[in-house]
Amino acid sequence: MTFLNSDLELKMQLQLTAITNGSRLINARICPVYGGRILQTSGNIGLISTCPNLQRRLQSSLSQSRRANMKLWSTLAGKFGRTNFPDWIESWGPKPFYHTGYALVAVAASSFVVAGVGSFVPYAISAIVGGYWYVGITDMRQVRHANNIGPELHQYIIEGPLEGVPYTKEERSMAYARSKPSSTQSMPFGTRLDVNAVGYEWCAHSFFPTTVPHTSERTIIGGKDCLQKYNASLLNISGMSYGALSSRAILALNSGAKRGHFYHNTGEGGLSPYHLENGGDLVWNIGTGYFGCRTMDGKFDAQMFAERATKEQVKMIELKMSQGAKPGHGGLLPADKITKQISEMRNVPMGEDCVSPPFHTAYPPTPEGLLSFIVKLRNLSGGKPIGIKLCVGRIDELASLIHAMQVTGIKPDFITVDGGEGGTGAAPVEFSNSVGMPMLEGLTLVNGLLRGAGIRQDIKVIASGKILSGFSMIRAFALGADICNSARAFLFSLGCIQALKCNSNKCPTGITTSDPDLMQGLDVIEKSKRVYRFHNSTLHVAMELVGAMGLDDPHKLEPRHVMKRISTREVASYEELYPSVSIGSLVAGEGSKRFQGIWDQAVKDAEGRNASQKA
Repeated sequence: MTFLNSDLELKMQLQLTAITNGSRLINARICPVYGGRILQTSGNIGLISTCPNLQRRLQSSLSQSRRANMKLWSTLAGKFGRTNFPDWIESWGPKPFYHTGYALVAVAASSFVVAGVGSFVPYAISAIVGGYWYVGITDMRQVRHANNIGPELHQYIIEGPLEGVPYTKEERSMAYARSKPSSTQSMPFGTRLDVNAVGYEWCAHSFFPTTVPHTSERTIIGGKDCLQKYNASLLNISGMSYGALSSRAILALNSGAKRGHFYHNTGEGGLSPYHLENGGDLVWNIGTGYFGCRTMDGKFDAQMFAERATKEQVKMIELKMSQGAKPGHGGLLPADKITKQISEMRNVPMGEDCVSPPFHTAYPPTPEGLLSFIVKLRNLSGGKPIGIKLCVGRIDELASLIHAMQVTGIKPDFITVDGGEGGTGAAPVEFSNSVGMPMLEGLTLVNGLLRGAGIRQDIKVIASGKILSGFSMIRAFALGADICNSARAFLFSLGCIQALKCNSNKCPTGITTSDPDLMQGLDVIEKSKRVYRFHNSTLHVAMELVGAMGLDDPHKLEPRHVMKRISTREVASYEELYPSVSIGSLVAGEGSKRFQGIWDQAVKDAEGRNASQKA
């Protein structure tokens, strides 16, 4: 735990995680303090009331009202085992509302019998019951907000602007504001970020800013072997499957994509009727389950693939090798989310979890096997752009794959680099927390190896991993991305409140659920407009930042344009942190020590594979 001296009154909260109270694991929060700022801490420490030294130190800086607040929250933690709200509040919805309402009507009617029509009491009770019904019905019929109060109470009353994971309240508020018409998107009174904190980042502006033409907001995807190149927006919707998302969420996302002329990645769940209904551009993501192009026993079906891949609405094909939220784990759609329609669409049984294996069966597990499958997909699709999606894991395998591209001349049209910080509702904790390279490091590595191999110009690189703000896009472009994909940011535009119930089928906003009662609050027309506005606003801000840096094209950004504080007294550019790799330097044997060593090992591995095949 760290204390920072301050003369200001700071409204802070201390999140004590993994606090043991006897044998029960609880969460506790301590409300605002004076005279010092308590940074977030974690670990097995006793409840504040059981730590006398810590308690005295804290209470010495608290006013009487602050001590009272602290005592209140400690008491609540001891009673409920946590300080967030009971499950019955978080699960409140239409059914509980109606059941409670009918009971209240019965109570109101009975009061007339018990107290008589001449008494004031029955009328007062009836007025309260009438108000209950009015507020409830009005709330269910409105289309602008979620029909749930538990998470909002926690987020809007308790949570501070820089608190909340994986996205802070300030980040979510930014997405909400950019999704709404005529919403204020400015920040009053300056940044809330600690600019002296290690890890703080900023872009280097120019004394001679310029404007960015609209033509720079798009880029062409497709190499020399691609017959149907695609003109893509620089910001698009990342892969999220129907089934993981509700039908209304898919409809709203795709309609918003059509309005804004950007693409919508289907996720590995396949092409659903809801992806196709509104006519927005699609990137068909094909995972290890081959949903939408599989036989009854789960193998790849070339004929079924060709029938769907040649649809006009399908602009590109993305072969998912791994994803950041659960690399090497495959996919899982819980049984309670599998409807009859999903079962028929995916060719999977009802009543069982739908599991995608962690590996592909359509090609041999070698770089050459993968590249040959890319050729097959390109031919079957009529020459559309074919790409791969990966989260960087073993660096030697990535280098071997890129070496095979350089040697064979067979290259994907794009590579989507997904970061280990990516989100999902279906992965073990360890896979989400401790597997896969973060997006910035993975992006730097992929871009560097492609440049060193001399094939970077033939392949577009797409960055995916907590892209939400214009600055997050700028940073990705500076490190080598051509395009950015975002998933959760677009969910915020739909109204996601980060309730963290994605895997429970109880999403209060109707986004990640198949429950009709919960989905009814998601108005497709209204939410599609918000998706469109968020895309336009975020892309506009990103281009403004590019102009402020004196550039007229985001692809002219370089690592030197973004700075990062690496200690309390030192800052460095990303060029210093991740030195650029010269074009073709690895093939010529002139790369940096780090990259050249990786490349030379890939060459040896390729020679070993060739020798074993000949033997």
